[in-house]
Amino acid sequence: MARLHKPFLEPLGLTFSQYLVTLELLNGSPRAVSDLCDRLDMEIDTLTPLLKRLEAVGVIMRKCDGSNERRVLFDLTEPVRAMQNELRNVTENIRIACQCTPEDLEDLCRRLEGFVRPASS
Repeated sequence: MARLHKPFLEPLGLTFSQYLVTLELLNGSPRAVSDLCDRLDMEIDTLTPLLKRLEAVGVIMRKCDGSNERRVLFDLTEPVRAMQNELRNVTENIRIACQCTPEDLEDLCRRLEGFVRPASS
């Protein structure tokens, strides 16, 4: 999947993992690291370096939670929010490149989810 996304993400300056984090923040932010870990099914040891790189290149910024000073929240920067349409179009571009219908893409996502979270026996 990462290789398939690469030509669409390179112009945006993002890797596949960075893209997933950015999309999740587009779907609702600011967000705590623990929330991002849960939503992306990533370990904190994997996500923390990604967040640091995204912050270093100006994609995200960190904020203190007003209700809990020890809790750090992450949000997208305004320039990245301005690229929202381009970011959201990547999935559509992949679908078109693969010659998939929207239904095919939904089916593929369901099947891939089954590999990640197999049914309990």
